[in-house]
Amino acid sequence: MPELSPRRRMLVLAICCMSLLIVSLDATVLNVALPSMQRDLHASTSGLQWTIDAYTLVLASLLMLAGSTADRIGRKRVFLAGLVVFTLGSVLCSLAPDLHALVAFRMVQAVGGSMLNPVAMSIITNTFTDPRERARAIGVWGAVVGISMAAGPLVGGVLVDSVGWRSIFWINLPVGLAALLLTLRFVPESRAPRARRPDPVGQVLVIALFGSLTYAIIEAPSTPFASIAPFAAVALAALTGLLLYEPRREEPLIDLRFFRSAPFSGATVVAISAFAALGGFLFLSTLYLQSVRGLTALEAGLWMLPMAVPTFLCAPLSGRLVGARGPRPPLLIAGVAMTVSGVLFAAFEAETSNTTLFLGYVLFGVGFGFVNAPITNTAVSGMPRAQAGVAAAVASTSRQLGQTLGVAVVGAVLAAGVGASSYRAQFVSAARPGWWILAACGFAVLVLGALTTGRWARRTAERTARRLQSVEVRDGVVTAERA
Repeated sequence: MPELSPRRRMLVLAICCMSLLIVSLDATVLNVALPSMQRDLHASTSGLQWTIDAYTLVLASLLMLAGSTADRIGRKRVFLAGLVVFTLGSVLCSLAPDLHALVAFRMVQAVGGSMLNPVAMSIITNTFTDPRERARAIGVWGAVVGISMAAGPLVGGVLVDSVGWRSIFWINLPVGLAALLLTLRFVPESRAPRARRPDPVGQVLVIALFGSLTYAIIEAPSTPFASIAPFAAVALAALTGLLLYEPRREEPLIDLRFFRSAPFSGATVVAISAFAALGGFLFLSTLYLQSVRGLTALEAGLWMLPMAVPTFLCAPLSGRLVGARGPRPPLLIAGVAMTVSGVLFAAFEAETSNTTLFLGYVLFGVGFGFVNAPITNTAVSGMPRAQAGVAAAVASTSRQLGQTLGVAVVGAVLAAGVGASSYRAQFVSAARPGWWILAACGFAVLVLGALTTGRWARRTAERTARRLQSVEVRDGVVTAERA
């Protein structure tokens, strides 16, 4: 990629952030619309879970393929294709006649979404080469998540109450089209110096692992064990296959050598934990506010602001803190805030009082605002720039997998607790185990933030980067000799 002027770099960042905005906005808007969709489409709790998890599941399964493909054939080209498919999928979702069609069209959306965020992050990584400048850019990137969390519930509430839940998908059209036109005009093409070969076997194993595991978790409360066991067995077999097959490939879909870096491994697990907490938090909060308290979609959106505003404010602060002090301080702040928020709901039934509900939302928003920038920065820093797309895709996959598991596990716990009763009668007691799970996720962020950001961890990252760089150089020499 050619060296760009500061103004052009900021324009590229803005364009990439537009793609993140529509993908993130889609998730927050959809959560506010869940009760309306449940009534109109006669959906069960597991049906609501699938409207979210069908999207995040496909996204998680295809992100690494999209990242490596973009490195190989061109990041701008894949990014443009993602914008087209995502926008088309949004139109189809708005026209879905029933729950099954909506789930299918959400999967189409996800195919496009898989080509957006990791590729956009790879473009940003190759555009902002200075570490401090890149950390600030990633902070801006994280702030966009805050914007989507702040705007999503309000925009979704207004649209659902005034037009209907189908209109929530219309907002992707103008943003998607604008991003498409601006990308064509201003984003330069870039690709890795040496193309990576596809790994179809690894891709199939990833899809089998994520799909079977999610299905088993979501359907467990309402399906006999004998029907769930085969899916659990497929998930275990797929995981075993990945661990045995991928290290033997010269260019694997998942380069397990990345995980020799303690910061990278820690960032991966932190991403899964933090986004599992986010997915479960939004799922429980939306159903509680509308199905138990009886609020309208707009009123529920207003109640989500105490969580969304701190996320928006803390994300750029976290980016600057990462650039100045490293990833440890923001991760520790995030872990403490998210843990305390989960404990408030689990041990003190925070949702039953306006004061504690407000405090719990603020604490979670602060924690989530601080967690995103150190995840992204740790995932891509120290890695060879030629593999930036793959490294960023692993981080993005971890986020989506976490959100998928958060909705699946917390939703399954809630469904099992509620049973045949109404939400209004049993929700608080049925949701308590789910809140404990979210508190545990926050505690995992805290512990891993402390353990994987010290001197020992940095040394493992440096060794891993040197090994990857030497293999990259050696392979490049071999390729040149063969040519």
